Amino acid sequence: MSAASEVFDAIIVGAGQAGPPLAQRLCAAGMRVALIERGRFGGTCVNTGCMPTKALIASAHAAHIARRAADFGVRLSGEVGVDLAAVMARKDAIVARAASGVEQSLRALEGCTVLTGQASFEGPKTLRVGDATLSAEQIFLNVGGRALVPDMPGVSDVPVLNNSSIMALAETPRHLVVVGGSYVGLEFAQMFRRFGAEVTVVEKGPRVIGREDEEISAAVQAALEADGVVFRTHAECIRFAPHADGVAVGVDCREGAPEVVGSHVLLAVGRRPNTDDLNLEAAGIAVDGRGYIQVNDRLEASAAGIWALGDCNGRGAFTHTAYNDFEIVAANLLDGADRKVTDRIETYALFTDPPLGRVGLSEAQARAAGCAVSVATRPMTRVGRAIEKGETQGLMKLVADQTTGTILGAAILGVGGDEAIHAIVDLMAAGATAERLAQTVHIHPTVAELLPTLAGGLRSAD
Repeated sequence: MSAASEVFDAIIVGAGQAGPPLAQRLCAAGMRVALIERGRFGGTCVNTGCMPTKALIASAHAAHIARRAADFGVRLSGEVGVDLAAVMARKDAIVARAASGVEQSLRALEGCTVLTGQASFEGPKTLRVGDATLSAEQIFLNVGGRALVPDMPGVSDVPVLNNSSIMALAETPRHLVVVGGSYVGLEFAQMFRRFGAEVTVVEKGPRVIGREDEEISAAVQAALEADGVVFRTHAECIRFAPHADGVAVGVDCREGAPEVVGSHVLLAVGRRPNTDDLNLEAAGIAVDGRGYIQVNDRLEASAAGIWALGDCNGRGAFTHTAYNDFEIVAANLLDGADRKVTDRIETYALFTDPPLGRVGLSEAQARAAGCAVSVATRPMTRVGRAIEKGETQGLMKLVADQTTGTILGAAILGVGGDEAIHAIVDLMAAGATAERLAQTVHIHPTVAELLPTLAGGLRSAD
């Protein structure tokens, strides 16, 4: 492309989970589209998020099952070992195939011009990429996010890993200290423990994954402790300092030694949006105090003709919410629909072993919202499928409105919980009650077959 300005019908910045399918819909509608990507095609999910981490978790699970072979009457000769370089190579191959597929499909898309480089606004409808300037009446931002580096004492004085750089390791750490006891941190903690590392999780709060109900948090921690992960909660003043054996992490916990010395440190304390280098001010695009682009229920930014999708809008932090952002925007623009992001039912998973599937409100969140709730729980030790598979850690929990029977939320922490939760997601989307769930017949023997039994056991929690 020449340095002269080129006009398109639409410009998409970012080839994450929302950008490419939106490009396909817009091109199919006869629009001339430019898609700009400064890094790797596929965004966080394909390159540093879902696909690579779940590939690594699969390897960690294989090692775990191999070590438990005797529990199933299977004999293995010799000690189970993990070749981390081979594990990483398998992960890299999976990522490369997916990223290449995204890029090739976009470059082959009729009506779509693909540009690589950093995009920056020069005006409300104009972007610069290198020497080229582009303009369009409709601009869609799908720029994603990255790991947050907190302003903790000494953090700049020591080498630290984030969720991306830790996946470039070729050797298993001797002792990995994970700072942050939330979803990303816990997945890496269990994964590297199963790869053979000593692992300590340092969490500032009183418990891990603090947004979950207390019994869920406790059960997740217990599952990781069974693998040998050590937890240090109530870490009031986390700090870092160089040490002869790696990095000293000060914790100031209520119990235990005042510091933990690790060979490697992973920071897993949150994310920040990739909005600081777009020159959003030139387009009149408002952001909040954390840099997230402010959008309305239709995902429209403050500047007319601009939309923000995916992690950069602060309305969801998952691949499935980013893709749903695309569906909302495409339906409203091309199908005459009136879809809103507020119609979305929140659902997500923690992919530890066992996994946690979540939808809707927790009991604590429902109470905080002023709901009178009915609650039912069932330990996985009473789920036949879990017993047969030898994976009985965790529990199921269902929360419903005490008066109407409306399902408010659920948690399934246990084998297959990340899949079984979709039965509840679908019922909530359909507006079905807990009574309807209790009357539904599920397949035996499965984990999901216990959901009607769970619903039948709802009792007032007040």
